[in-house]
Amino acid sequence: MVDLGAAPGGWMQAALNVVGESGFVLGVDVKEVEPFEVENAKSIVGDVTDPAIVDAIQGLLPRAADVVVSDVSPNISGVWEVDHARQMDLAHRSLLIANSLLKIGGNFLVKVFQGDLLDGFMFEMRQCFQYVRFIKPSASRKRSSELFVLGMGKL
Repeated sequence: MVDLGAAPGGWMQAALNVVGESGFVLGVDVKEVEPFEVENAKSIVGDVTDPAIVDAIQGLLPRAADVVVSDVSPNISGVWEVDHARQMDLAHRSLLIANSLLKIGGNFLVKVFQGDLLDGFMFEMRQCFQYVRFIKPSASRKRSSELFVLGMGKL
């Protein structure tokens, strides 16, 4: 499993509980993540906007990823159009990374903001995955424009 936007490490911890000792979890964030005291988890400081990040991640993965999760988020400016565009750019970059790392049949979960750029992103997701749907976590405020897109079965 690859966790993009991993800091502070909560998704990594949850993933470790799922993959057990036989799996591998790699966290990537612009901030350092506290190391886990297990051999099957690592984290690196990296930016999803850096073209070299895919090579850096692939150099640490023992095999193609089963799952990529992206909880990457921009620094919020308070200007909705800017924040939406930045978030959708990060989601798009995360999708490109996921396509490079996932095995055929793998799954991808990515944070998005609702807005006019979302339809284009959903079109891209449907080109890459057999099954695509929105997920609104119950912990998310009802008025929040944040939601997740789940892509299952990488083509």
